Amino acid sequence: LRVGEVSAKVLGMLDAAHADVLGEPEIAQVPVTAIEGKAILVSGHDMLDLYELLKQTEGTGVNVYTHGEMLPAHSYPKLKEFKHLVGNYGTAWQNQKFEFAAFPGPIIVTTNCIVEPRRMYKNRLYTMNEVGFDGVKHIGESRDYSEVIAQAQKAKGFQRTVDPPKTVTVGFNHRVVLPLADQVLEAAKTGTLSRIFLIGGCDGSQWERSYFTDLAEQTPDDSLILTLGCAKNRLIRSEKLEGATLANGLPRVLDMGQCNDSYSAVVVATELAKALDCGINDLPLSLAVSHLEQKAAAVLLCLLHLGVKNIRLGPNLPAYITPNVLKVLVDQYNIMPTGDPAEDLEKMMAGN
Repeated sequence: LRVGEVSAKVLGMLDAAHADVLGEPEIAQVPVTAIEGKAILVSGHDMLDLYELLKQTEGTGVNVYTHGEMLPAHSYPKLKEFKHLVGNYGTAWQNQKFEFAAFPGPIIVTTNCIVEPRRMYKNRLYTMNEVGFDGVKHIGESRDYSEVIAQAQKAKGFQRTVDPPKTVTVGFNHRVVLPLADQVLEAAKTGTLSRIFLIGGCDGSQWERSYFTDLAEQTPDDSLILTLGCAKNRLIRSEKLEGATLANGLPRVLDMGQCNDSYSAVVVATELAKALDCGINDLPLSLAVSHLEQKAAAVLLCLLHLGVKNIRLGPNLPAYITPNVLKVLVDQYNIMPTGDPAEDLEKMMAGN
């Protein structure tokens, strides 16, 4: 729990740093279809790497697309100033072997979400920071993207603009959501909001992860879903949830950002609890967290440090949760594995 306390502080510092340097996040409609022209793709998590790339590509005729956890970049005012940041391409990290292969330009991976590259795009792939792969070019601390830009200018690029474009909505940071708290509280008090769900986290390729898609799509029409991390792609691209709104006009699915933006969800839950004069565990809130690696562990420990109970964790319990640790988590926090979506939903709606 001490690690969870530190994680909460670090997540808060990262949230504040992003807002200080790049501006406070705003709601934005992000194109997820192609724009004609030369292109560079940026994947990973590092917003400052993207910021420097945008400065160096300005005026070069090269468009920049985000991928995976870089999608929230489109909500930051300083990044939105660059008109050649034109959209988001692809989905989550586990699909990169197919999505990178089809992208008509070079690709930069800024953080750890990389898998063994296929030969058909390995010569167009660049890594940064702690990320590296044998035979893949690495960009150093100087953030010199000149080679990437030159390769993009020679590459095929997108041959046409898709019209009409498709979009997804991002930017529901706690700074955006909290001013809407009165609408959420009024909906909860009048019975037009049945429950709030937090469904998100780290995604992966295991078929069991469809649990999170199925759970979200089965939630009642009068419920609100907060989502974040790469697992959000399962929800924001769901045809069933696309365009869904509550009776008061609020979108049913609010994309809060990257996995580290779980801090936003914590802030929102804490402030709602204060407004209702109750504890976090007394809120009409259910959590289903998709777990995979170290960032997910930090998020989970942060939630436990804050005393959050009744978390459903899956699709499998992490290896570091030994039988003894599991007993403590079950006894003190009622943590539980994900199960059948319909059965879990019934329990969640009953407050369990």
